[in-house]
Amino acid sequence: MLSLSNAPHRGGLTKASGFFFMMVPKDYSGDYREDCQAFEGENGLENFVGFMTAADIEKVLSIAKSGSVTAYVTAGITNPATAGEEPPPWRPGTINIALVIEDGLTVGAMANAIMTATEAKTYTLLKLGYNATGTTSDGIGVFAFKGEKEWAGTATELGINIGRAVRQALEESLRKWEETRRASDSP
Repeated sequence: MLSLSNAPHRGGLTKASGFFFMMVPKDYSGDYREDCQAFEGENGLENFVGFMTAADIEKVLSIAKSGSVTAYVTAGITNPATAGEEPPPWRPGTINIALVIEDGLTVGAMANAIMTATEAKTYTLLKLGYNATGTTSDGIGVFAFKGEKEWAGTATELGINIGRAVRQALEESLRKWEETRRASDSP
């Protein structure tokens, strides 16, 4: 599939066989290029786009499908931030969103899908009471077949499905993350 992302491993516009979420320690300070390449090799993956998170992936991964869109989300929000404001002191915490779209899209539609997913992420955070538009290290990727569909905004069926899938998966992932955090804080 064609991929458009800000992922640390094979980010940008590329052809990809898939994607992965890689868990790193909360105090991670390694060489992300080298570490992602090693992760890909150790897991028998080739031409994958890679995202990193300190959240426990097995506990927070949430998947939601709406129409031709499947959203894969991992969320940890220890470092909430709002676009245009000074960020708080850095702490690990990332919201990663990978969208797999079973339609043929133009690159412009893929960029439009990122915009729609970001709007859905922001809405979900505000709805749940987080006074933030994201975290300081969010990742997003869109994976789709190359095609002719030109639009993925909120006025389109595809955009509605993107919004629904992202909102559902993010809300579930944040609920799981909060539960995990509470469990680790209790005596």
